[in-house]
Amino acid sequence: MRVVVVGTSGCGKTVFAQSLAQRIGANHIELDTLHWAENWTIRPREQFVEAVRLAAASERWVADGNYSVVRDVLWSRATHVVWLHFSRTVVFSRILWRTVQRVFTRAPLWHGNRESFAQAFFSRQSILLWSITTYSKNVRKYTQLRGEGAFAHLHWVVFRKPAEAERFLATNEPAAV
Repeated sequence: MRVVVVGTSGCGKTVFAQSLAQRIGANHIELDTLHWAENWTIRPREQFVEAVRLAAASERWVADGNYSVVRDVLWSRATHVVWLHFSRTVVFSRILWRTVQRVFTRAPLWHGNRESFAQAFFSRQSILLWSITTYSKNVRKYTQLRGEGAFAHLHWVVFRKPAEAERFLATNEPAAV
């Protein structure tokens, strides 16, 4: 089983993917870890794509992230796509809570990066702003991708409420999607 978990920033992709990977005995591939380098620098495209290609070479994995530059690499090998398609209210409340926690605890993220108050609340690169502005785009994008012939081999699972995703993870056999 090879699963890609998608959804708007802050919906809970990484937490869901980690839980699913653990449940099915698969590797977890966090695309943000492969994409970001120190000091919030973006890895060169070729390095990022190659890192994803290597990570996805195994037979069992769960990847989380929305990076279109590696979509073909991941989705061509994937067996399933899980779309955490929660409401704007749910997504924004989650991203706001997560951001506040990260800012005030100074929790280290990928490669020692940390979210700052100024970056989170007063920057054009704000993850909060990003989540708000990409929500509708992601809905259109994933709705369209579900119907594309290139990805007809994928089994889609769409969760519209967090409780649905939680119930799914709590089942005895999440692999039997």
